Amino acid sequence: MLKKRELQDSHVLFELMSHPDVFPFVRQKAYSYDEFVFVTKQTIEAEERGELISRTILDDWGAPIGTINLFDIQDNAGFLGTWIGKPYHGKGYNAPAKDAFFQEVFYEKGIETIFMRIRKENIRSIKAAEKLPYVVKANDTRASIYNQLNADGEIYDLYEIPKDQYTLYQLREQGQNGEETHRLEA
Repeated sequence: MLKKRELQDSHVLFELMSHPDVFPFVRQKAYSYDEFVFVTKQTIEAEERGELISRTILDDWGAPIGTINLFDIQDNAGFLGTWIGKPYHGKGYNAPAKDAFFQEVFYEKGIETIFMRIRKENIRSIKAAEKLPYVVKANDTRASIYNQLNADGEIYDLYEIPKDQYTLYQLREQGQNGEETHRLEA
């Protein structure tokens, strides 16, 4: 489902990212293949320095279909950036990719808070974020960050995923699945 970013995936990922339904919402925009390779190299180097975490999202056959990243890591918090290629929209890859990524960043990398800034016009991403039961809309509770993101006008909504909220959700899910398994075995 996820792997570390590699240059060998650049051609496929660049083609997927270039689609007009995807490109406007990608944080690390590249206007040419060469620029995409350069940005990918920079991303790999920034991860080695601890500035971000970046993974390639894979389909069921191991082919690259998008990326998931934690940018601007500071004080055990960072901003999530995810994109999936247009042919894979609505195919059920978003939630499992986020879950695998959250498991890694919260429990292996020591991240405590994940923020998501989503353009108010990006209805697809807002709906996806609001489906997740551990996501909190943070326009009011994190007003200083919200105001900083929107210094040039009302562009973004701010969402937050606190580690404890995510952990509680995971424990509830495991408990419910355990109860279902126990009932089925009885």
